Amino acid sequence: MGRLALQSKLEILLGSDKVYFQSPPNIEMGYPCIVYDVDQASTDFADNAPYNYVKRYRVTVMDGDPDSIIPDKVAALPTCIFNRNFAANDLHHNVFLLYF
Repeated sequence: MGRLALQSKLEILLGSDKVYFQSPPNIEMGYPCIVYDVDQASTDFADNAPYNYVKRYRVTVMDGDPDSIIPDKVAALPTCIFNRNFAANDLHHNVFLLYF
């Protein structure tokens, strides 16, 4: 699966199209929203050749509601790990790491 499949899955979880790849600099984001980017990748090798390559995405849910259910929906995705939570600019940020 590729990035566009992840984009679609996140839009369905959020219930809107306010899902942004690589925090767009010139677009005014609406909230709640999800921002995601490639964080790193994992490669498995056999006989010195790669046979499995999976990207890890950093997925950030931004919402003004501290009790939002959106982070719980993201956390339920397979291979998703909660990383941290912080507040900035009156928004609650829940950061996850997701292999997809």
